[in-house]
Amino acid sequence: MTSPTPVSTQRPAGIDPRGPRVVAAITAVLLAVVVVLGVGESTRTAALVLLVVLAVSFAVGAVLGVQRTWQSWVFRTFVRPRLGAPDELEDPRPPRFAQLVGLVVTGVGVILGLAGVHLGVPIAAGLAFVAAALNAVVGLCLGCELYLLGRRLRAGA
Repeated sequence: MTSPTPVSTQRPAGIDPRGPRVVAAITAVLLAVVVVLGVGESTRTAALVLLVVLAVSFAVGAVLGVQRTWQSWVFRTFVRPRLGAPDELEDPRPPRFAQLVGLVVTGVGVILGLAGVHLGVPIAAGLAFVAAALNAVVGLCLGCELYLLGRRLRAGA
């Protein structure tokens, strides 16, 4: 008989807090492209394909962590070497949850697009764009805030 695996209460290793903001900036630009392409009749398919790519990236971030996305690779390869060390590291769990929120929003847009609801693609992309742009521009991660709110609610229950 095997004993149950203990649940780790240890906090995961921290990540550079500038990484998720760069990831959000890249994602916001691509989501803006989806919005523009999604409103044109002849470019709907391109918008849907790009939204699928972004949804897959959100899935990678939700499952493996934001630091495993291709956008994070861009940060690590091209941006991070030009910056000094961060003052402190960030808990990776809130950005990972934010990736899950992004996956849900873009996933709904993909499903609607595949179902023939063409406006679903730019609307979902627009909602995700607002969240990504807020994170990139002012550092307000809506998904991270939802994660922290959920932790507070669970602690108070």
